Amino acid sequence: MSIKGRSSPARGRERLVVIGNGMAGCRAVEEILARAPDRYDITIFGAEPRVNYNRIMLSPVLAGEKRFEEIVINPQEWYDDNAITLVWGDRVDYIDREHKSVVARSGRVEPYDRLLIATGSDPFIIPVPGHDLDGVVTFRDLDDVDRMLAAAETGGDAVVIGGGLLGLEAAHGLSLRGMKVTVVHLMPTLMERQLDEAAGWLLRKELEGRGQTILTGANTKHIHGVDGRVVGIELEDGTRVKADIVVMAAGIRPATGLAKAAGLDVERGILVDDHMVTSDPAILAVGECVQHRGLCYGLVAPLWDMCRSLADFATDAPTGYSGSVTSTKLKVSGIDLFSAGDFSGGEGCEDIVLRDASRGIYKRIVLKDDRIVGTVLYGDTADGNWYFDLMRRQEDLSDIREGLIFGQAFASGGALADPSAAVAALSDDAEICGCNGVSKGTVVKCIEGGAHSLDAVRAGCKASASCGSCTGLVESLLSVTLGGDVESGPKAMCKCTSFTHGDVRRQIVEKGLREIPQVMQELHWSTPDGCASCRPALNYYLLCAWPGEYVDDQKSRFVNERMHANIQKDGTYSVVPRMWGGITNPRELRAIADVVEKYDAPMVKVTGGQRLDIFGIRKEDLPAVWADLNAAGMVSGHAYGKSLRTVKTCVGSEWCRFGTQDSTGLGVQIERMTWGSWMPHKFKIAVSGCPRNCAEATIKDFGVVCVDSGYELHVGGNGGIKVRATDLLCKVESEREALDHCAAFIQLYREEAYYLERTAPWIERVGLDHVKERLFSDPDTVAQLAARFRFSQTFMQDDPWARRAAGERSDLHSHIATVRPVAAEMEKA
Repeated sequence: MSIKGRSSPARGRERLVVIGNGMAGCRAVEEILARAPDRYDITIFGAEPRVNYNRIMLSPVLAGEKRFEEIVINPQEWYDDNAITLVWGDRVDYIDREHKSVVARSGRVEPYDRLLIATGSDPFIIPVPGHDLDGVVTFRDLDDVDRMLAAAETGGDAVVIGGGLLGLEAAHGLSLRGMKVTVVHLMPTLMERQLDEAAGWLLRKELEGRGQTILTGANTKHIHGVDGRVVGIELEDGTRVKADIVVMAAGIRPATGLAKAAGLDVERGILVDDHMVTSDPAILAVGECVQHRGLCYGLVAPLWDMCRSLADFATDAPTGYSGSVTSTKLKVSGIDLFSAGDFSGGEGCEDIVLRDASRGIYKRIVLKDDRIVGTVLYGDTADGNWYFDLMRRQEDLSDIREGLIFGQAFASGGALADPSAAVAALSDDAEICGCNGVSKGTVVKCIEGGAHSLDAVRAGCKASASCGSCTGLVESLLSVTLGGDVESGPKAMCKCTSFTHGDVRRQIVEKGLREIPQVMQELHWSTPDGCASCRPALNYYLLCAWPGEYVDDQKSRFVNERMHANIQKDGTYSVVPRMWGGITNPRELRAIADVVEKYDAPMVKVTGGQRLDIFGIRKEDLPAVWADLNAAGMVSGHAYGKSLRTVKTCVGSEWCRFGTQDSTGLGVQIERMTWGSWMPHKFKIAVSGCPRNCAEATIKDFGVVCVDSGYELHVGGNGGIKVRATDLLCKVESEREALDHCAAFIQLYREEAYYLERTAPWIERVGLDHVKERLFSDPDTVAQLAARFRFSQTFMQDDPWARRAAGERSDLHSHIATVRPVAAEMEKA
C-alpha cells in the first residue's frame, strides 16, 4: 500500500471518497474539479499499485507500440496539484453505510460525506476444468499485460478464448511478440456484437492472413495442464490445441460485489438514476459497474457522458444522463473497422450496402424512417464519425439517401470534398476523440482558449493524445478555427506527406507496412513515387523494421551507396577498404599498393579513421578494384554509407605503458560486430586504452574509454562542423558488457532517430535522460536491444563489393524508367 498526497481534510469541505482509480473514477473527479475545484476534499482508493492510466491502450502496450509511461492519464503531479489523497495498492473491502466510512484491506478507515463507486468490471472466467492453472490469464490490467509479455519472451503457442474486441487485440499483441496464436470463439462470427457476418468474414480473412488461426463456433471443454502449468485446451468436438499461455477474453461482468455486500440495489450492475445516484443518496456510482435504465455499458464512450452528468449533480447543477449511443473501433494495427448502433435490422429497416472486393472494403448502413440506426464499415472508415454524428442526432436523411453510402463529400454534392470543410460541418457534440471522450465543441473551445498547435490541444483537452487515430480531425479543426495561425508542430518528412518521420516510423510498425509503395498508399502520399528526401528514409525505416523480410531497394539510395564508393568532383571514385580496428598487415598493404599501380590511382590518403583511402578510381574499374581487394581478404569500409564507418583504436595495454585495457582487441571485436549495419546517418566508434584518449573516443557517436576498473561508455559525440563532446552513458566492468551496451545503444538509435539525424542532434532532441531511461529502466532492456541488433546483423554483414565483383548487375541505371524524376534528383545528390 502507498499513500500519496494530502492526508488531512481541509476545513469546510465535504469529504468525497472514490473507490476506483481507473478511467471512470478519475474522469468523474476531473469533471468535478473543473466545475468546483474547492468543493470536496478527495481521497481515491486504487487496487493497483500505480497511477491512473488508459486501459483501452493496453493493447498497444502489449503489441510493443506504446510504453506504460505513454498511456498514463493522470500522473502523480495531478494528484498532488489538486490535493488529492491517492491510496494505491489497497483494495476497499467494506462499505459501512451506517457510519459513512469505507474500510480498506490494510485496515485503513476513511469517512465520507459522499462516496463514489467506480469499481469497473471483472473478466468473465469460463468455469471449465483447468481454468485455474498457472498460465491461464485475463486481459484487464497492466499486470495481465506483464504476464503475457513474460510468456511471449520464450515464444511458443498462445490460445485466446474470445473473439471480441479484447480477445482480438490480445491475439494481435501476442502475435507481434512472436507467439503462434489461435483464437477460439464460441459464436460463428468474430465480434458478433459489433459486426455482421460479411464484415466478420473480412476481419477473419485478414487475421488469418497475418498468421493467426481462427476457430469459430468453437466451445472450450477443458484446459489441460502438466504439473499445474497449462499445456493446451480441448474443444467440445475433441480438437486439441497446444498452449503455453491461455488468455481468457470471453467477456466482462460489472464488479458489483462491494455494492451488493453494502446492501445497495444491484441487478446486473449497481442500479443508478439519471444523476448516477444509487439506492443510497450518499453513494454515487459510475462506469462499467453500473446499470442505467436497464443497460450496462462495456465501452469507454458512455463513461464520459456518465461522468459529466455525475459532476453536474455533485456540484448542484444537475442535468441528467439519458443513455448513450456507442461506436466501436478495433485497435489492431492496419485494420480499419468501425461499428455503431444496431445493425441487426428488422421490420421497417432497410440496408444500403457497398462492397469493393478487390480493395477489401465493405460498408453497410441500416436506416429506419430515413434515419441511421446502425452502421458497419470495414476497410474504409473515413466517414465513421460523420455517420455516427448523424445517428446520434437522428437526422432525417431522405434528401441525401442516394449518395449516403459513398460518404460525406459525395452526399453533399462535392461541397464538402475538402476534409476541413467536412469537419467544420460536424455538430458541436460530434465525437472527435473516442479514447478520451472529447467532442468537437470541446476541441474548438480548447483551440479558442489558446491551444494553437496539435501538442497544445493534446495537453489541453486530451484529444489525439492516446491512439492518435483522430489526429487528422484535430488538425482539420485547428485549420478551420485558426486559419493560417496554426502553430507548426514537428516538421513533415518532405513535401510528399504531412506525416513526420516519427509518425511514419510508428505507422510502419503498427500497420505492418513492408513495401515503399504500400507505405505511400496507406499514408496518402501526395506524389506517385516520392522524392529524393522520402524514398531513402522509407527504405531505411523498412530495412530497420523488418530485418530479413524487407529487400533493400537500391534505387532508393543515393549514388554513393548504389556505387559502394564515394564519388569525387571529377567524376571518379574513392575506395576505402575496411581495416579492423585500424590494424593492417603486409598482404593488405601489398594489395592496396598493387591496386594503386594497376589502376593508376593518383593518391592514397590515410584517413582520420585509421584507414587508407584510394582516390581517382574510374567507375568502370570499380568491380575489378573490389575483386583485387577481396582477394586479399578486404571488404568494403562503407565509407560511402549511412552506416558504421570506422572503429578507431589506440594500441592500449598490449603495447602502451599507460594502457589499462586491450583497447585494440576490443575495437576489433566491436567492428566485427557492427560492420555492415545501416543507420540513420554515418556512425563512428573509437576505443581509447586510457583516459589520455589518444583515439579521440569522446568526439565519436559511441566511444569507449578504458580505465583501471573497466570501461567508460560515451555517446553522442561529433567532430564535424559543430564539435560536440560525448555524454557519459555509463560504466561497465567487462568487455562483454561493453559490447552489449554498444549494440543496445546502436539499436535504440536505429529504431528511434530520424533518417539523416546523427547521434548528437538525436540526443539533443530527445535528451540523455530519455536514452538512459530507455536503456536502463528495465534490467532486461540492454539484452533485448542488443539481441535485436545482432539478429539484424545476420542479414546485413555481407560484402557488397564481393557481390558486385562477382558480376551482380548494378541498379544504378536500370530503375530510371520506373522512377525517372526521383532517380534524377538522387543522381544529383
